[in-house]
Amino acid sequence: MKCSVETVQTKRQMNDFLALPKKIYKDNPYYVPDIESDVRGWFDPKHNPGLKHCEIAPFVAYNEKGEVVGRIVGFINHNANQIWKCKCARFSWIEFVDDADVSGALLKAVEDWGRSKGMEAVQGPLGISDYEKEGMLIEDFDKLGSAVTIYNPSYYPEHMTLHGYGKEVDWVQMRVEVPQDVPERFVRVHRIVTNMYGLKVRKLTPHEVQKEGYGHKIFKLFNLAYSNLFGYTPYSDEEADAFISQYINMLDLRMLPMVEDSEGNLVSCCVTMPSISKAMQKAGGKLFPFGWYHLLRALKYKRDEVVELLLIAVHPDWQAMGINALLFVDLIPIFNEMGFRWAETGPMLEDNSKVLSQWKVFNHIEHKRRRCFSKKIKED
Repeated sequence: MKCSVETVQTKRQMNDFLALPKKIYKDNPYYVPDIESDVRGWFDPKHNPGLKHCEIAPFVAYNEKGEVVGRIVGFINHNANQIWKCKCARFSWIEFVDDADVSGALLKAVEDWGRSKGMEAVQGPLGISDYEKEGMLIEDFDKLGSAVTIYNPSYYPEHMTLHGYGKEVDWVQMRVEVPQDVPERFVRVHRIVTNMYGLKVRKLTPHEVQKEGYGHKIFKLFNLAYSNLFGYTPYSDEEADAFISQYINMLDLRMLPMVEDSEGNLVSCCVTMPSISKAMQKAGGKLFPFGWYHLLRALKYKRDEVVELLLIAVHPDWQAMGINALLFVDLIPIFNEMGFRWAETGPMLEDNSKVLSQWKVFNHIEHKRRRCFSKKIKED
């Protein structure tokens, strides 16, 4: 298919960028749409402070009839390149019809743009931060997606290989059965760790998170705990504030246990929430007029049987000391009380054996493998 790729500069082009997934995923029962206002906000530095250390280049592709058939965003995260000592462009928000000319033209647009900026490689799909959607789905296309991970058709990874992209890293997720009772192993470790180190679990109030600076403590812990993970870029206080402002009202703070030592230092935390996948599908990418109702209902009143284990972080000084037992001892009774039967983790690096091993205690399956692709673009 002949197509033309244009840089997004006009309102019409942005509207086409936003509308494309409706065409790609029409009648797909597994796709979970993004909220359009959130996607628009990603491009606005007032809502996305991460753009202050990035250059971005959004593109849309049109066929000969003028119909939108593809989109992609290329960007350069200068902080990440400095930390990881590389010259990489990244891409995200990629969508395309099943045509190699279209996917090739989109990727070439990012490659050419990255090369013009002195970059030597392209990686993606990645976010400005690790709290954005990352990793193209390469397995389990018949599983319901989520609001916090990428879903894509099965032909996407085939196109990536066709255009010379190879594996950089893979992430996997776990689907875990919520046990009726806390496993004895966790009870025993919980007793030993709390007695030995004086650790305790506490729950926060919205005021503590937003007004008393506890949200900054949480993100400082994330920065320490995740610093060695592939491509991670530390969050600034400004980025943390923007993230908290956007999501705090969606979180039930009973489901966010914080582990502190005897002096009140934050040792570990876990961020969980009810699955809103089905509610997002009903909302259809719009908060108004009725999308907010579906989301509120899923979060507060008629919850899905699946809970999302979004993030678990342990301070490096406390890792491999059984701290996760405190989190699970606290959460499992709450999950049962709230009616959750299954928990789905966020993406975890396939070689992160310490993190993956913690799920062996539970009845679980590994699924939803996703991949970061990469390609060298440096001219010889």
